[in-house]
Amino acid sequence: MATDKIAVTRETFDNVILPVYAPAQFVPVKGQGSRVWDQQGKEYVDFSGGIAVTALGHCHPALVETLKKQGETLWHTSNVFTNEPALRLASKLIAATFADRVFFANSGAEANEAAFKLARYYAFKKHHAYKTKIIAFHNAFHGRTLFTVSVGGQPKYSDGFGPKPADIVHVPFNDLEAVKAVIDDHTCAIVVEPIQGEGGVMPATPEFIQGLRALCDEHQALLVLDEVQSGMGRSGKLFAYEHYGVKPDILTTAKALGGGFPVSAMLTTNEIASVMAPGVHGTTYGGNPLACAIAETAVDIINTPEVLNGVEARREEFVAALNEIDSKLHVFNGIRGKGLLIGAVLKPEYASRARDILNAAAAEGVMILTASTDVIRFAPSLVIESADIKEGMARFARAIEKVLFA
Repeated sequence: MATDKIAVTRETFDNVILPVYAPAQFVPVKGQGSRVWDQQGKEYVDFSGGIAVTALGHCHPALVETLKKQGETLWHTSNVFTNEPALRLASKLIAATFADRVFFANSGAEANEAAFKLARYYAFKKHHAYKTKIIAFHNAFHGRTLFTVSVGGQPKYSDGFGPKPADIVHVPFNDLEAVKAVIDDHTCAIVVEPIQGEGGVMPATPEFIQGLRALCDEHQALLVLDEVQSGMGRSGKLFAYEHYGVKPDILTTAKALGGGFPVSAMLTTNEIASVMAPGVHGTTYGGNPLACAIAETAVDIINTPEVLNGVEARREEFVAALNEIDSKLHVFNGIRGKGLLIGAVLKPEYASRARDILNAAAAEGVMILTASTDVIRFAPSLVIESADIKEGMARFARAIEKVLFA
C-alpha cells in the first residue's frame, strides 16, 4: 500500500470536491491563536473564526491536551451505550442554562432538525395532529438539511430540491405585528435566531423576543431559539437569550461548542422532553466521548467571567477601529451585532463589493466573512489579543483602500 502523501494545491479542489463551495485561493495549513499560515508560509490574522467556530483560537493548549488525553482513552461507543464525557457535558450545560435535558449531535443543522422535529412531535402528543405550523423569518438560516433550509427564510438555499416540508410560514424579522397576523392555534413553534448571522448580523430587539415569548405562551406554541452562531459566549453572555430576559422552550447550539471540533446540542425542558422515547430520534456520532470531552473543556473556559467579560472590551476595540476606517474612507452605513459577532454594513454605493473586499483582505493577510451581499462580518476568537486586532484592522483598511481606489 502506498504511504506517500498526495501533493495537493488549491487547484486540486476543482478536480476532487463537489462544487458547492467557492474557497479562497490560499490553503491554510497551520493555526495558532488568531494567526494562520498557508502552504507558502504567508501569515494571516483570523477575524473569521471558522464562521464563529474557533472561539478560543486555533490549537488552544487546553483543547489540544483534552484531544490527546481522550484520544488515547475512548473515541466512540455509539448511543447503544452512554459515556462519561457526554454525561459531564450535559450536566454542565444544564447547570448553566434554562434546560433540563440535552440531545447531542454533530452540526447545527442536526441540532435544529432535532429541535423542529421535537416541536412538532410535542404538539402532536400533547395537543392535536393539526398543530403543525412553524413560524420563521425572512433572511434566517438554520442549516442545510431539507427541513432546516425550508424553515430558513432564504429561498436561494431551498429552491430546486423538490417538495418542501409543509406548513412553514415566513414573516419579516423584528416585526411582531407580522407574527401576530399569522399565529393561531395551529402553530406549534416560532423559530428565531436572537442574532441573524447569515442574514446580515441583525440582532433581535428585546421587544421582539419578549413579544414572541408572550405569543407562544398565549397560543401554546414553543419558542425555539437557534443559537448555533450566537451562543457559547459570542454575544458576551454564554447564550444570547440571557440579554432578553426570556427563556426559550428549546435552544440549539453548535459552532463554538467544540472550539473547532464538530459537536452540537439541543437543549430543552423536562416537560417537552417527556414526549420522547427510545427510537423516536437518534444519531450515530452525536454525543461521542471524543467530541464531548473537547466541548466540556471549551465550556469550562468560555463560561467564565474572564472570557465573557472580555468579549465586550474586544468588541469596543473592533468598533473603534471600524469607525476610524470609516472616518477616513466613508464606506460603512453602520456597525451592528452583539459582542464579537459584528457586522459592518456597506453604504449602498458599495453594497455589491463585499466579496471583493473579502478577497482583497485575504491578499492583505486578514481573514474576514460576509453576511448577505452588503455586510462585512467579523466573528473572531473570543480571546483574540489586542495586537492581533490592531494588526488585522490595519490590513483590513489597506484592503478596503485597494478595492475602493484601485
